[in-house]
Amino acid sequence: MRAQFPLTAFNNIETPFYYYDMDLLRETLATALREAAKYENFHVHYAIKANFNARILAAVHEQGIGADCVSGGEVRAALAAGIPSEKVVFAGVGKTDREIAEALDANIFCFNVESVPEAMAIEALAAERGRVAQVAIRVNPNVGAHTHANITTGLAENKFGVNYEQLDEVIDCIEACGHLKLIGLHFHIGSQILVMDDFIALCGRVNELQTLLRESRGIVLPHINVGGGLGIRYDEPDEHDVPDFALYFATYAKHLHLQKGQHLHFELGRSLVGQCGTLITRVTYVKRGTCKQFAIVDAGMNDLVRPAMYGAYHKIENLSSEGPCEVYDVVGPVCESSDVFCKDMELPHTVRGDIFAIRSAGAYGEAMAFGYNCRALPKAYFSDTI
Repeated sequence: MRAQFPLTAFNNIETPFYYYDMDLLRETLATALREAAKYENFHVHYAIKANFNARILAAVHEQGIGADCVSGGEVRAALAAGIPSEKVVFAGVGKTDREIAEALDANIFCFNVESVPEAMAIEALAAERGRVAQVAIRVNPNVGAHTHANITTGLAENKFGVNYEQLDEVIDCIEACGHLKLIGLHFHIGSQILVMDDFIALCGRVNELQTLLRESRGIVLPHINVGGGLGIRYDEPDEHDVPDFALYFATYAKHLHLQKGQHLHFELGRSLVGQCGTLITRVTYVKRGTCKQFAIVDAGMNDLVRPAMYGAYHKIENLSSEGPCEVYDVVGPVCESSDVFCKDMELPHTVRGDIFAIRSAGAYGEAMAFGYNCRALPKAYFSDTI
């Protein structure tokens, strides 16, 4: 379904800003939950790093979805939004003592542990409080994902998790601790994955590891967490506004062999919020060069960093014009040559003052905005209040 933008309202709002389609967000969240609920013991956690806007988190809470956090601030944001502590998992390679202590005091469901030193830190802080912390070990399955190199996380050379040959050492460490309880295994192979073969490969590794632990150590853990990674279609946001959650969950149901009574956890981020968000920006100048013409907009890489950081593609629409198409480089005002949203994009004839919609910006857009060049952070507006 083609997205509808209230252009009249946009004309009266200072750009750039983020615009969120709350109906689409609620539909996406409900669809994910409905498809997961078809399978016994499937649990969905929202990866807060994708977008921690308070309205987004409120919608997540309203649907009864849990939270996947990678910082103490995200744990606080989840709890402030009303997400129950028993649905909060805390991952990340560099948890500080303060972050661990706050999470322990909040009695969160589980820490995803990524090294022996981290396990020992949680043990010490839990002992001070007379608590037993539930932990899962994040394991690198050494599965390569068909995605950008900067967002693949499951290879042996990545900084995340522990490798197979280190697993016995980490298990021995946790089992020797009096204030840690090993309840699961955690995996995550990367982000923006659209090829189900990658998830099938992960299932195979999880199955192998479960068999190994059962046969060598007699261990069957109650929780398996396969992370997230499901991508969205940046090239066709209207045709694919809600991701294919049915295929995603069915892939795991078919290929991952859970043991009796085991629970399977998912940490979805981009797929839940990516398509509901749009960066709205205004054309400041149209600059014609010798070989190119540039549509210079008032949004910059500080407002949406993905194109500069990853070379990521976002569909761009001129909401103000239906003229004949011309070719533009869409660029921002930041004093960096990488401040480019897209090169050689066909757009309707564009003039100063036209309003552009940079689509599929609900994930890693507002959440990654920063104040370079002393630029103000973009504000957020919502379809049900604008």
